[in-house]
Amino acid sequence: MWGLPLGISIEPTTSCNLRCPECPSGMRSFTRPTGMLSMDNFTTVINQLYKRVTHLTFYFQGEPYLNTQFLPMVSYAAQKKLYTITSTNAHYLNDANAKATVESGLSKLIISLDGVSQEVYEQYRVGGNVNKVLEGAANMVKWRRQLNSNTPQIVFQYLVVQPNEHEMELATELTKTMGVDDILFKTAQVYDYKNGNALIPTIERYSRYYKGTDGKWKIKNLLQNHCWKLWNSCVITWDGKVVPCCFDKDAKYTMGNATAQSFKEIWHSAPYIKFRTQVLLSRQNIDICANCSEGSFVWTNK
Repeated sequence: MWGLPLGISIEPTTSCNLRCPECPSGMRSFTRPTGMLSMDNFTTVINQLYKRVTHLTFYFQGEPYLNTQFLPMVSYAAQKKLYTITSTNAHYLNDANAKATVESGLSKLIISLDGVSQEVYEQYRVGGNVNKVLEGAANMVKWRRQLNSNTPQIVFQYLVVQPNEHEMELATELTKTMGVDDILFKTAQVYDYKNGNALIPTIERYSRYYKGTDGKWKIKNLLQNHCWKLWNSCVITWDGKVVPCCFDKDAKYTMGNATAQSFKEIWHSAPYIKFRTQVLLSRQNIDICANCSEGSFVWTNK
């Protein structure tokens, strides 16, 4: 192993205002500590990496805008010339936050839109209000225009599940009429899928799973013994834990702590080398790989 990662994800918070059924934040089901990323911990990490890292994703679990220091963190990263991305449920994109988001220098904003009507949207985004999502997106489009800014790129992300798959076309049309830049249809991770699940879509293209001849559902991913992410990126939790990827939601495979150790030492450490070796030898035996969605995104062609 040589070099350092090209990109990292860092977690602003584990907290969320919604109760989505397949999300540890939504289900309040973490086995690891929960909390908020501090500005001190954030700058400690970024100051180690900004000269080598090209892009920074402000997301792992939770709703980033619940952290009051989130936008100052974005500004700090933007000043370091990093490409910055975040994902939000948009319930906190009021007029003031939308303006501040544009001013922060954020490069890309992903807004979860998992249905066009409230009846459909709330079947997955439990406790959410689709009108708040649309209002937040409209605020972003307005302030980007008023501030004459090219950023952030604004993208709707549509998690395709059986209850909302019939509104995908409506969502695409809405994207165009609102002035949002694009829409991304994403396949959904389902934890309990082997005996079937009401969330698995009927549109085969947007499902991570297929029904085998034995009647059991299986994941499409062949889990071949390789994974580019282990050599190109990592995830850092709100309290500094370095984990291999976004599927290690409980930080089971912690490689070190970037707020207390040299990141470079962690990246080249024996535990990290051992984990990479396990993936190259027998990836299917690593539990966090079992539901991997690599290659599970489909962009529209507008």
